[in-house]
Amino acid sequence: MATVYAQTWERSLLPLAYEAEHRVVAPTAIPVSDRVLLDRAYAFCDSITSTHSRTFYLATSLLPADKRRAMRALYAFCRMSDDIVDCPEKNAEASLAAWRRKAFAPEPSSADLVAVAWADTRFRYRIPQRYAEQLIEGVGRDLCQKRYRTFEDVTRYAYGVASTVGLMSMHIIGFAGEQAIPYAIKLGVALQITNILRDIGEDWRSGRLYLPLDEMTTYGLTRADLDRGQVNDCWRALMRFQIERNRRLYAEARPGIAMLGRDGRFAVAAASELYSAILNDIEAHDYDIFSRRAHVSAWGKVRRLPGTWWRNR
Repeated sequence: MATVYAQTWERSLLPLAYEAEHRVVAPTAIPVSDRVLLDRAYAFCDSITSTHSRTFYLATSLLPADKRRAMRALYAFCRMSDDIVDCPEKNAEASLAAWRRKAFAPEPSSADLVAVAWADTRFRYRIPQRYAEQLIEGVGRDLCQKRYRTFEDVTRYAYGVASTVGLMSMHIIGFAGEQAIPYAIKLGVALQITNILRDIGEDWRSGRLYLPLDEMTTYGLTRADLDRGQVNDCWRALMRFQIERNRRLYAEARPGIAMLGRDGRFAVAAASELYSAILNDIEAHDYDIFSRRAHVSAWGKVRRLPGTWWRNR
């Protein structure tokens, strides 16, 4: 394990996951008895997922029905948390605090369908509440922090907004034991770094920058270069470095898939490979993330699935 979990940033994140895994928080959710309400709540979460993340929707379609709807309830909970920050009001902090109270209420209001589905999911799959708290704290950082000095700083952010999702997902999918935790953390960081690389231009226009400032300096780049949105040799060199490290994270996280429940491995492997394919698209367009948003076409996603299944059978 030490050879896998050797980097300083990784060692600093593992205690956060263990804290969440072992911490007991009350009150806990209770099962929702109104089946009509529950079906409506899960259907609403399904629609949120299909609207906002076609990749996640496709990957979770590979799960059994009960786990599929639980994963989409988890996605909707995360999406609601993120949207409060991404579309901030004057009182965004108060709105996030109010959502936190709703999200952890043992008996949420029937008018709040995401909270209803999420309460049922976390009860049924015994999802540690601290992971969800860490996620809300993670997305809340966007309200006060717009720059990150080092890669270790970025990974701390990525843990909050992405690794926590993987750690909660493990409780839905099933996992062999705590030896799976480091791999889930690493995969979450890998997925978030891909999001960061894809969204550099969009994030910069909204006033945020997740690229490590010290690495930009190493490659001779400044914030003025981001303003210009120019793809030059310095930019290409930085992006090649970022993509190479990102792919290494995916590769190092891959053994953890075998530690998941058998009926969930294909879905997680598909999500990993579909997201990492975004890196190919960035490269194919000469690292231009300023004038376009890198993506994988619907056909590009579908045609990858047989190979993903074969490699993870």
